[in-house]
Amino acid sequence: MSQKLNLGWLGAVALGVTLCASAQEKPADFSTQVPLSVSGEGPWYRLELPLNVQLNARQTDLSDIRVFNAAGEAQAYAVARETAQSAENRTLTDVKWFPLYASADATERAPSVRVQSSANGTLVQVQPSSQLEAGEEVLRGWLLDASAIKAPLQQLILDWTSEREGFQRFSIEASDDLQHWQAWGEGQVARLSFADERVEQHEVGLPGQSARYLRLLWNTPQSAPVLTSAQLESASTHSLPLPLVWSQPLAGTSVKAGEYTWQLPMGLNVERVQVDLSQPNSLAPVTLSGRRESSLPWQPLSSGLLYRLTQNGQDVVQNQLQLSGQTVQQLKLTVDERGGGLGAAAPTVKFAVRSTQVVFLARGAGPYTLALGSATVKTANLPLPTLIPDYSPAKLATLGKATIDGAAVVTPVSPAVTVATADTDWKKFGLWAVLLLSVLFLAVMAASLLRKPPAKF
Repeated sequence: MSQKLNLGWLGAVALGVTLCASAQEKPADFSTQVPLSVSGEGPWYRLELPLNVQLNARQTDLSDIRVFNAAGEAQAYAVARETAQSAENRTLTDVKWFPLYASADATERAPSVRVQSSANGTLVQVQPSSQLEAGEEVLRGWLLDASAIKAPLQQLILDWTSEREGFQRFSIEASDDLQHWQAWGEGQVARLSFADERVEQHEVGLPGQSARYLRLLWNTPQSAPVLTSAQLESASTHSLPLPLVWSQPLAGTSVKAGEYTWQLPMGLNVERVQVDLSQPNSLAPVTLSGRRESSLPWQPLSSGLLYRLTQNGQDVVQNQLQLSGQTVQQLKLTVDERGGGLGAAAPTVKFAVRSTQVVFLARGAGPYTLALGSATVKTANLPLPTLIPDYSPAKLATLGKATIDGAAVVTPVSPAVTVATADTDWKKFGLWAVLLLSVLFLAVMAASLLRKPPAKF
């Protein structure tokens, strides 16, 4: 009981210190102000911060975010900016795989099979439901046993016999009982040879959900390769990472052939980059580098194979690179032009960062205003467990909701408003004057004590 009281007392002290620290701040101190609408049950409200609004911040860690009520009073708040790395513990597991055969003239989408499994659900044997004569069967796909993996599945990594080259496209389905299947989208791997080199893509992203079994069905049965290994990467999380949000297209520059650069609006924890491949039949091995500012050396962030190829009248596109979430403000793409390059002009790119949530404790009357854009204010956000004493991820989802009006315009401060802050400046000067007078008074007292003769005994 005493421990809870101490924690509550510490939380109250932290809340009081934060409010005092921002008590002199006013909306006019920030270059951008956006009106908020609130709904649901308070007094806490959660705001999904749009990326176009976030880019108006002047500080990379979003220390210059504030929420004010109608009276211009700062509200206690917290900023949630989870990254996939900090929330996940990734594990790579080798899994068993079983071929799925069907007759060459079968019309059903998925082959019918008989399955033998152990008591804990591990697959022992998978056979066609009806006996097929030699030459009648065709390899339709593969069944993967993920029953030993309890964490959500993030990535599939395949390898197959070396004589099968080109693109391998297949659908991905998941099940817990081998009877009911849920579509998990499509996968694509590739093995290509060009310019005396081999380029391979073995990884396929998964939706981050749990499943005991995966079924891979090739779009063209005749092209299904013979697998030589199958691995699943899983991630155990205490709380799932916030979703990714994508930027608008960003124009770049090219200073020399095969090298393109882009300047981001501010330092951001970028997790994915999407390159616009406008020209059909583009193929480019690339390396992506980044840095915080021009005075720093470039650091490699990611590499891979980008392509837009036409197969059977359809475009096959791989135009994304995955990053670790490192903070960068400049990006550079270096292209191996033996694949044909990406053209003389720099392509546009989109970048993705983790969604940011602002949670605030509503105090005083609304309407409330989100303010940001100051290079000088100090951080004032609280940890979520301090802002919400009985905080839990489940409780976070039940909070009231704050939204930015779609028609609202991000309003920079006008010069006329700056005059209104003069009173606040005089208050600061007054506080400094009182502090200096106190110091002088103490100095005079100390000097008088030093001038007194020492006492005689």
